[in-house]
Amino acid sequence: MDLKLPHLGEGADSGTVVNLFVKEGDLIAKDQPILELENEKAVATIPASAPGLVVKIHVKPGDKLAVGQRILSLTEAGGSTPVPAARPESTEEPAREPIIQTPSPEQVPKPAPQAAVEVTEAAPGGPVAAAPSVRKLARELGIDLTRIRGSQRGGRIVVEDIRAYIQRLQRLAAQPPTPVAAAPVSASKPAPERVDFSKWGLVTTKPLSPLRQVIARRMTENWNAIPHVTQFDEADITAVTALRKQYAPAYEKLGARLTLTSFALKVVVETLKQHPIFNASLDEVAQEIVFKNYFHVGVAVDTEAGLIVPVIRDVDQKSMLDLSKELEELARKARERKVASEDLKGGGTFTISNQGGIGGAHFTPIVNKPEVAILGLGRGVLRPVVREGSIQPRLTLPIGLSYDHRVIDGGAAARFTVDLVQAFENFAEAQMRV
Repeated sequence: MDLKLPHLGEGADSGTVVNLFVKEGDLIAKDQPILELENEKAVATIPASAPGLVVKIHVKPGDKLAVGQRILSLTEAGGSTPVPAARPESTEEPAREPIIQTPSPEQVPKPAPQAAVEVTEAAPGGPVAAAPSVRKLARELGIDLTRIRGSQRGGRIVVEDIRAYIQRLQRLAAQPPTPVAAAPVSASKPAPERVDFSKWGLVTTKPLSPLRQVIARRMTENWNAIPHVTQFDEADITAVTALRKQYAPAYEKLGARLTLTSFALKVVVETLKQHPIFNASLDEVAQEIVFKNYFHVGVAVDTEAGLIVPVIRDVDQKSMLDLSKELEELARKARERKVASEDLKGGGTFTISNQGGIGGAHFTPIVNKPEVAILGLGRGVLRPVVREGSIQPRLTLPIGLSYDHRVIDGGAAARFTVDLVQAFENFAEAQMRV
């Protein structure tokens, strides 16, 4: 029997093989790990769904897998007859083909011009993989097989592909023609051009990892969909830093690492309660603003593979100690690419990106749709500040609040930032006790 890639979770239907843990001839048990699969922002271990002897492995590291695709073939342990390897592709006709109802000439539209039908053509003069009966059916219907993308392995065309092609032609034929002049010149984005940089000197190339492809796609979508504005300010974190130094040893004894991000989580939720529009989302279909009565805050984590944003749920219901423990655990899992998919997908109401541990000052983070705002924190800097008529050394924190201008106006952003700064500067010590 064949072991196939199972469903990976909501919105996850494919991945890239990172490691294989078995080889042909191995005897495996049910639920034994057989491979690691990189899917979007996590690396998941795929277990065997049944026990048996591995007689054929159909994948290798670097292969892209989709749900339902074969991983390996098994035979029962101790069985004398191994599972035969997959039959090679052939132009010979199988014993029986699925029966389809051949449409009448009136039902089959005439072949549309190339510009009207979005199909992938085979290279001119290239061979078409199809059984003789499929070729015969195509000839009878007047269909050019080079205009059909085969759904089977190696691009092989089967009867179902012809049926889908005919249905697509019928749908297109039923649509009224669109005048060319109706489409604006800038409606479609020009295809990217490939530049041969090696003409000017020595270059090296590195393929985009699946994670980097996801980041690139989502950042582009967010930037294009949301009109961004960023509000800048600075918060005096002298008192917060003193509290962190005072309580850090006690937190460490309890297995927690106290960081500025822990304080930021509490401060942000306190400010979100005062300004619920920042904890909302825009329903573009219903043209409504959805106000959320829960506080699930995403925290951007810098990893070697790229940016990962796990979500800490119900921040308002957790103590500083609980937040510090959960924050450290999620950051560790994110760097090891072991964070659970449910901690990455959906549910976030606001995001914090803290670059203070790296350096830098103000920056403009990109809003993570469907959220409407994100907070960027830089590195605290000791500055001379005028307090009560005298100059004092104070530790100031750069703040950048990016927001969706479709939902939030500049005045609301300014008020949110003022209250956020005050929450940092007036952080209550009572919240630190364990």
